[in-house]
Amino acid sequence: MTSRRQVLTRTAAILGAASTGLVPSARAQNAKIRIGMMFPYTGTFAQLGLACDNGFRMALEEKGNKLGGREIEYFKVDDESEPAKGVENANKLVQRDKVDAIIGTVHSGVQMGIHKVARETGVLSIIPNAGLHAATRALCAPNVFRTSFTNSQPTLALGKVMMEKGHKKAVWITWKYAAGDEAGEGFKEGYLAAGGTIVKELGLPFPNVEFQALLTEIASIKPDAVACFFSGGGASKFIRDYAAAGLAGKIPLYGSGFLTEGLLDDELAPSAQGIMTTLHYSASLATKRNDAFRLAYAKRFKMQPDVYAVQGYDAGQLLLQGAAAVNGDLTNKKALYTAMENAVIDSPRGKWTMSKAHNPVQDMYLRVVKGKENVVLGVAAKALSDSGAGCKLG
Repeated sequence: MTSRRQVLTRTAAILGAASTGLVPSARAQNAKIRIGMMFPYTGTFAQLGLACDNGFRMALEEKGNKLGGREIEYFKVDDESEPAKGVENANKLVQRDKVDAIIGTVHSGVQMGIHKVARETGVLSIIPNAGLHAATRALCAPNVFRTSFTNSQPTLALGKVMMEKGHKKAVWITWKYAAGDEAGEGFKEGYLAAGGTIVKELGLPFPNVEFQALLTEIASIKPDAVACFFSGGGASKFIRDYAAAGLAGKIPLYGSGFLTEGLLDDELAPSAQGIMTTLHYSASLATKRNDAFRLAYAKRFKMQPDVYAVQGYDAGQLLLQGAAAVNGDLTNKKALYTAMENAVIDSPRGKWTMSKAHNPVQDMYLRVVKGKENVVLGVAAKALSDSGAGCKLG
């Protein structure tokens, strides 16, 4: 018969071993890793959210749907692209569902809600799209990583390209909101550094699409080129209006790649021919890695992948590398974060690494619209890093 003293002695030994990490916790041994997926699954950005979600799940499916040997359980929240619900929805995943990580989201305003919760609770947060500067600048955090871009990265690469093509004087135009302001910051930095002059900065409130007065002003200024940031339906309207105003053949139009990404259908393509953009991905990248990814994605989801799918896929790849380094024990945060910081992601966009502020250091491609494709002309900026201004991670 075992004495009480023997029981106490054995219990103390087990507790002592656990405290030194020799005995894994029951959860680390047996429980599934709980992943919160917070995206817009309805509304304007639903397709973007779905693409990020698809890409992430595909990356994990390729590795047997396990992280560091542990099975996965998903918890979904539709954030509806509603910033006012951002904190509440993120808290549902952390407090109610007890997730080990949140993957999301698309909308920068909603991301601020996730970011607040991540900073307060310490939950691992991986951002597969939202480009707000604060997340990897002044409000950076050890547990927050991004696999997409900052809003200023694509436009930062435009300046050198435009100057090389002899466009010394340019007009900048965008919506007056956070993403437009941050994209403008990138363009200004890159263009001025290359020796260009911004003769006028034009803007209109988001999501206003009454461009005519501003296009008339551009025609009267007669700059060498126009650079812009628009996306989605507003971008389509701007491109059509730009062509209808007779500017397309006279004043070259450049933009962040989101100006034409995923929008080149039969209706828009005729107005978009010749537009040049810079972005970290293009469907036309002629690499074995991209070809294999596109084929696998099309087979799995019966649709073509876009930049959002790539970013979601890379979020999955990043977490896989981190989890492998800690044998699935995501509570071993120091080792987990170190592995993610040192990760080299073999992406369909090309290999990239993580900056000290936890943002991709990546190539930006120069693309031109030909037919219904954004055809890659070359690399506009090699291994481009965001400044990470104000980030202090110890």
